[in-house]
Amino acid sequence: MKATLQLAIEEAFQQAEHARLEKRGADAFQWLERAHILTQRHPMLHARSHWLMLALGWQIGDYREVAGQIPRIVAALLFTKIWVPIGNTGRSRISAFRPLPVPQDIQALLINDDPNRSVLS
Repeated sequence: MKATLQLAIEEAFQQAEHARLEKRGADAFQWLERAHILTQRHPMLHARSHWLMLALGWQIGDYREVAGQIPRIVAALLFTKIWVPIGNTGRSRISAFRPLPVPQDIQALLINDDPNRSVLS
């Protein structure tokens, strides 16, 4: 993993934790969604993004989010290297199979991580 991608992932997780501690759930989820997109090709980090979404859902009492994250954690561990819906934010309110547009700043990080792999494939 390139250093720029690793730094972006660390920043997303740190910002999410900071927002969570300040009880800014919406901001924390936005950072976790970013972390999710950035980690989709890395099984343990991908699963971590889902685990933190589950924990945040629990903290704010969003049990639909909690329930939706459980199968996503398992899928992240088992299927990340096989297939992921690129750009999917990882939230329970979005189909786990639905690809979404990748923000431009994230596209640049992902392309630089592996120039032989298309962000959109």
